Amino acid sequence: MSPELAALAATAFIQLAAVLWSQRALEADIGHDGNTGTREGLDDRLSEHTKRLRRALANHTENIGLFIIAVVLVEFTASNGWITGLAAWIFVAARALYLPAYAFGWVPWRSVIFMAGFLSCFVMIIASVF
Repeated sequence: MSPELAALAATAFIQLAAVLWSQRALEADIGHDGNTGTREGLDDRLSEHTKRLRRALANHTENIGLFIIAVVLVEFTASNGWITGLAAWIFVAARALYLPAYAFGWVPWRSVIFMAGFLSCFVMIIASVF
């Protein structure tokens, strides 16, 4: 398995951690019955921490697509190398750090961490094009 594909697999585990962390906080706020219900009108009942975790999960989910595109391009163009492998693992590290950075409000580090992951995707895409 290439480093880029291994990083993609690791990203799936970060997604799992984000879902579990967010769901655990949600259930702490609204209980098991509320968590298994329709979840309509939740915002008034959620703690700020849970709201942040839910936004962090949404952000992570939104950003996985760009990383998948970058990995697919690198794999299909056979442009794998140390730069794309490093960029892939920078993305993984950035996303792993981004979740607590968002959850605990690490300002301005949350934005710095986000940009590291975001830019690493474009390093991979550029490497696959040239």
